[in-house]
Amino acid sequence: MRFLLLATLPLLLASCAGYQQGGNKPVALAHISSIHVAMVRNDTQIPRAAAHATNAIADAILLDGTYRLGSGSNADARLDATLREISYRQVRSSRFDSQRSEELEMSVVYEWSLVEADNPLHILQRGRSIGNTTFFVDPNLQTARQTALPDALKRAAESMIARLADGF
Repeated sequence: MRFLLLATLPLLLASCAGYQQGGNKPVALAHISSIHVAMVRNDTQIPRAAAHATNAIADAILLDGTYRLGSGSNADARLDATLREISYRQVRSSRFDSQRSEELEMSVVYEWSLVEADNPLHILQRGRSIGNTTFFVDPNLQTARQTALPDALKRAAESMIARLADGF
């Protein structure tokens, strides 16, 4: 019995041999531990979208946990993002009128770059992230769009931070 226990003990201990605590950052970003999120530039006509986008990116960094949020003076890198486009596509129309939408899909596009805080000309990584959400059209279309905007921005921000944290 004792021999059987000693024979199975190395097998049980080897099951967690490949585990490493912490994330697996991309090699180019291994030296980065904190990121400063600059105010997002808004190239759309949607009011207050830049503030919502900046908050969504900061929340995505905090939820991911790979990087810390830093201020402009003590961060290792700065994330510059631009909200390029917000577009809508009809998902479902009215049963009797195909021109009347019942459900829409909102698509949000960020273009972003991560630069070193000490040398802003050195771009560590750049990309384009897209977030989509669907929403039902109610009698006030403007309210429905404004309500759906934070969700689409959040999804695009999560996509961006996943690329920074995991490399894909």
